[in-house]
Amino acid sequence: MALSGGLQLLKLSPHACLAPSSLPKCRPSCFSWLQGHPWRTSRWRLLCSQSGPQIQSNSEDGDCSQSIVGDLLDYLNESWTQFHATAEAKRQLLEAGFHLLNENDEWDLQPGGRYFFTRNMSCLVAFAIGEKYGIGSGFNIIAAHTDSPCLKLKPRSASSKSGVLMANVQTYGGGLWYTWFDRDLSVAGRVIVKAADGCFVHKLVKVKRPILRIPTLAIHLDRLVNTEGFKPNLETHLIPLLATKLEETSLKSDEKTTPLSFSRSAHHPLLLQLLSEELGCNSEDIMGIELNVCDTQPSCLGGGKNEFIFSGRLDNLASCYGALRALIDACKSPAALANEQAIRMVALFDNEEVGSNSVQGAGAPTIFQAMRRIADHLAHEYIGESAFERAVRSSFLVSADMAHGVHPNFSDKHEEHHKPQLQKGLVIKHNANQRYATSAITAFLFKEVANAHNLPVQEFVVRNDMACGSTIGPIIATGVGIRTVDCGIPQLSMHSIREICGKEDIVTAYKLFTAFFQTFTSVDKKLKVDY
Repeated sequence: MALSGGLQLLKLSPHACLAPSSLPKCRPSCFSWLQGHPWRTSRWRLLCSQSGPQIQSNSEDGDCSQSIVGDLLDYLNESWTQFHATAEAKRQLLEAGFHLLNENDEWDLQPGGRYFFTRNMSCLVAFAIGEKYGIGSGFNIIAAHTDSPCLKLKPRSASSKSGVLMANVQTYGGGLWYTWFDRDLSVAGRVIVKAADGCFVHKLVKVKRPILRIPTLAIHLDRLVNTEGFKPNLETHLIPLLATKLEETSLKSDEKTTPLSFSRSAHHPLLLQLLSEELGCNSEDIMGIELNVCDTQPSCLGGGKNEFIFSGRLDNLASCYGALRALIDACKSPAALANEQAIRMVALFDNEEVGSNSVQGAGAPTIFQAMRRIADHLAHEYIGESAFERAVRSSFLVSADMAHGVHPNFSDKHEEHHKPQLQKGLVIKHNANQRYATSAITAFLFKEVANAHNLPVQEFVVRNDMACGSTIGPIIATGVGIRTVDCGIPQLSMHSIREICGKEDIVTAYKLFTAFFQTFTSVDKKLKVDY
């Protein structure tokens, strides 16, 4: 099927290979998913013009790089919310042969096994046990977070102004909220649905077409906006428009006399109708919702040479994907764990953007409890001293969160000798006040892994006259007592609705995370500190 401008549509079967290398020759990851087609069903992929320059690569490394970038775009386009990001990670792990565990059940773990569990469907922990695991062996962990700054519907979202139906929202995290104006928005998240048998079912939902918009005020009505700045009131100006029709026009006649439940009275019936159409249920069966407002523009490649990734939620889904893919690939072959003594682990947490203080956040004892359960189970009848504590002291955590790349228009915002550049490699973050958990020891070990595989790393320190952000690194380092290094992929437009990072940095991060899983145990043995 031909489109104007030289674009082509390729229909994929439900079981078609999704790697960019399997597509017709064109820039393999210069595509985006057409909206309106569910994941892993028959769908159309929008390809770039075949008349443009092509990526030529016959090497295994080149094919891998194309696959990593293309699959990241798929992951980003699927993961509109932390719930969808976790569900997609779950799907990939199951497809790779990992076994799903339940925190409420007794676990049966074996050396050489690969396992994972989810919490709240927004937090995930996956791990693979080395076949040569022994009492006191450590955990090699990469941790990231699934959430991003966004707008969320309030518990009672229905309102109207000037004959327009509005959806009341609350701000989540420290977003650049002015970037949310004049964007094509929709909603996604989770819904509690009453089933026919009276039970309640947790379902994920995504309305793929634009249904919301926050319009800016015309320049004629705000002449000073370009000189004095755009300063919207987040309570009164940041309310998306839903529709102009009266609510009654969106209801069926037999629904008008139905007593309204809390959900139906708290939210516009039109919104509930849209959700029910996506879920294939009656709107009166919707018992509860937790929805994010999301940008509908797909993630894609950009730049003159397609060297950038333009997307929302790069912070921190790019790290989540790199860690997840590295764990899967580092444990893929039958011999991958044959000589491993440690346990390779990935932990993806929710609520980092608001402090991590939740049952699904890094502030909860999730990772500590998981490590203890694993170590205790594998200890079997061991009656020696402090097996778990010894394992913790042998462990190492890579806290992976996006980093501040130097902005060419605002380079003075960076410390003179610490200006990470896009396409120049992963960034190790330092802060003397422990906003990052990196120490000289942990930085050295991580750089040794990078040096052994000829992978570039950069370093970042915030200026003394500027505030410094933080990550889950110090939280887990303190809560678990584990050696930690903070690192990240450099990006621009952090916390904007639309962010940017370098394509090569995605590949470098994946390679370094994979190298960490495969070689850190041997690298760690070469350094003696508390002896």
